[in-house]
Amino acid sequence: MNSPVSPSSLKNAHDINVSNHLCLANARLVLADQVLLGSLTIEDGVIADITEGDQVPDGAVDCAQDFVLPGLVELHTDNVERHIEPRPKVDWPHLPALIAHDAELASTGITTVFDAMRVGSIHSGKGRYIDYARKLADELLAARAAGMFKISHFLHLRAEICSETLLEELGRFCAKDRVGIVSLMDHTPGQRQFRDMTAFKNYVAKKRGMNDAEFAAHVQNLLRLQERFGAKHEIGAVAEAKRLEAVLASHDDTTAAHVATSAKNGVGFAEFPTTREAAQACRDHGIAIMMGAPNLIRGASHSGNVAAQELAEADLLDIVSSDYVPAALLLSAFRLAQIWSDLPRAISTVTRNPAEAAGLKDRGRLETRLRGDVLRVSLVNETPILRGGWSQGARVS
Repeated sequence: MNSPVSPSSLKNAHDINVSNHLCLANARLVLADQVLLGSLTIEDGVIADITEGDQVPDGAVDCAQDFVLPGLVELHTDNVERHIEPRPKVDWPHLPALIAHDAELASTGITTVFDAMRVGSIHSGKGRYIDYARKLADELLAARAAGMFKISHFLHLRAEICSETLLEELGRFCAKDRVGIVSLMDHTPGQRQFRDMTAFKNYVAKKRGMNDAEFAAHVQNLLRLQERFGAKHEIGAVAEAKRLEAVLASHDDTTAAHVATSAKNGVGFAEFPTTREAAQACRDHGIAIMMGAPNLIRGASHSGNVAAQELAEADLLDIVSSDYVPAALLLSAFRLAQIWSDLPRAISTVTRNPAEAAGLKDRGRLETRLRGDVLRVSLVNETPILRGGWSQGARVS
């Protein structure tokens, strides 16, 4: 397994506007293994004290027994790409897009995000994908350094195996970029996420405006790219992840053989296994299992793959990602609490577990000396309502 990202190398990702003092009192504190009525105090951006009881000290925020839980940690979101390309072939100005993306995540309770960016382009055929990750990463890192964001942002490079320029694009990143995650993505049609070719056609043809002939040509081009570059790109991407000291993730494992390869490559967590067989193999290999919040909320995968609820009920779910709906992350945690009858366990899937999977030891739990990333949440007809969010004790929502 690759070495986890060093917290010391990540801690400065968002250290602007640290609050000197905040006390959230008379709250139901969601701790690692229990819900405790008490108060939580943040000093200089760090949790300084946790006290049991319903007392409300002078100057404290009376939470009226709302839940207080750690800020949500998001490992894989397509949201930044949605903001920079709100419609096909529409290139939105990147800095305003990044700021809007940051504000949207903060408004949903996410206080740490690994922004997923595709590396690996296709310059042939109608289904072209241009190289954008290095430029966007530079803009994101500059905005982060200037204190423009409300929450913590890190890089997640989605290494597209079925592409023409993957290794060249990965080679443009280095240690100073502090890449947190590299995920191995193979979207070759007919396998993994897109075993169902009808689902693949509905997804790609609609998104790219392809007719039947253009779609067929696109499929053939992808198959040729996989045959030509697939093995080379997978080996190279694993090596690049080690060079960057990033956590390695797999994507859309479908069979036990896929998972065995993931384990051999040193994968730390599996994004969206598509079958129960693959999820069970992940558990057997000690690989953390991540599923999408939209899948859980909808009760099914939009690609026809295994339902997240089925894996949750089988004890085969460790981490939840908002994927393509940021607001789904908080909702999914409370949905899991109903399935498991265990709120702390459910909240861990969107806080502690993703933080640990990404190698972040300074957040994801309500404990003294950890970052003051916290949320105040109330329940209205079993729907969680975010009443306030704080990053290092500074109000962000």
